This record gives sequence, structure tokens and C-alpha cells, in this order.
Amino acid sequence: MIVQSLPAARRAPIPGQAQLWVCRTLGPAYAAFGVFHLVASQRFLPIMPDWVPYPLLVIQLTGLAEIAGGLGLQIPALRRWAGIGLALYAVCVFPANLHHAFDHVTVPGLPSNWWYHGPRLALQPVLVWLALVAAGVVRWPTKNG
Repeated sequence: MIVQSLPAARRAPIPGQAQLWVCRTLGPAYAAFGVFHLVASQRFLPIMPDWVPYPLLVIQLTGLAEIAGGLGLQIPALRRWAGIGLALYAVCVFPANLHHAFDHVTVPGLPSNWWYHGPRLALQPVLVWLALVAAGVVRWPTKNG
């Protein structure tokens, strides 16, 4: 068979159950948050650090990125790049989360205590990892994905 003759590194990975579960969970969640970033862009302005240029446009672009990434996780041909993109996205928005937590920015409707900020900051690396699992780049902790 042709597939058997290709080197292992060039074969498309067959997604395991963990990867599919992550894609089916993370994808809709990111897409939903992306819609929220577009519909309620103004609500996110207070948590944007001052050094971010065109903050409203950046918020709207992050919403589009979340929607594209979330949808991309559902399409096998796009899954790898969508997951890598969402991992990079999670790293890029981390400064806004830090600003929100440490500069005591108040956003109506959101808690402003460490019961909210602590888990949110601690889970950011988990979101990066989950996006990479969805992409098929990382298989840990399961050997077979």
C-alpha cells in the first residue's frame, strides 16, 4: 500500500479518542467565545493593556480567530493548523489576563477576586496544551492519543 510505504513522519496521524474529544469540546467552546468577542466587544476593552494598539479591532480579530480555530478543529484537514493557531492565541491573550488580574481592572458582570483570576491564569497553560493535543502535536499523557 502507498500509506505503508510513506515514512511514519509523513503519514497523516490517525486521531485517537482523546484528540477527538478535545476537538469536539474545545472547538465549540472557542467558537462560542469568539462570537461573544464580536457581539460584546466593548465589554472586553477594560482588560486590554494600554500598550495594545487599536484595542477594539484587536478584540474583534481575536473573536474571528477563535471562531476560525474552533471551526478548524472540526475539519480534519485543518485541525493541525487550527490547534497550533489556538495555542498561539492562548499565549498571545495571556498579557490581557495578567493585566485584568494584577491591575485590579473591574469589568461589570465578572468577579474581581482571586477565586476567579487564580484559576483563569492557572488554566491558561492547560488551554495551550489542549489546543496542541487537538492539533495532534502533543499526545501526552496518552501514548495513543
